[in-house]
Amino acid sequence: MKRSDQYMGKTADRNELKETVDRLKAGGKKIVFTNGCFDIIHIGHVRYLKQAKAFGDILVVGLNSDKSVSAIKSGRPINPQDRRAEVLSSLEMVDYVTIFDEETPYELIKLLQPDILVKGGDWRKEDIAGSDIAKETFSLPYVHGVSTTQIIEKIRKL
Repeated sequence: MKRSDQYMGKTADRNELKETVDRLKAGGKKIVFTNGCFDIIHIGHVRYLKQAKAFGDILVVGLNSDKSVSAIKSGRPINPQDRRAEVLSSLEMVDYVTIFDEETPYELIKLLQPDILVKGGDWRKEDIAGSDIAKETFSLPYVHGVSTTQIIEKIRKL
């Protein structure tokens, strides 16, 4: 089974996704891109993804691969990339998920050329990979007191 057939047809490799995004843009759809590890989905992620989707018609999530997460977060990921992709794909506001191996999604953003780029509020606009490519870039408010790191620390203390 091809990856694009998994997870309700929402996952695709970057080349399949490029074709889909180009077709959607030609049809007048506004493409929103965001990315992250999404290791343990929590309310902060859900609120953030809902807000990101509101900026356009199609929300594409670039998901850090296990290799990529390991390079940027010590002792992680907790959940493997296929499980994280499946959870993201189950969320109604997420239209497409693609996994990338690099530390940043810059090359993926360059390939897809999204209209809108969105990241969480712990990122300054000028530090967001791909902000020079997208037509608009937004840093959304951070949900204070909720993070994957905090959840992991709380569990470790039990």
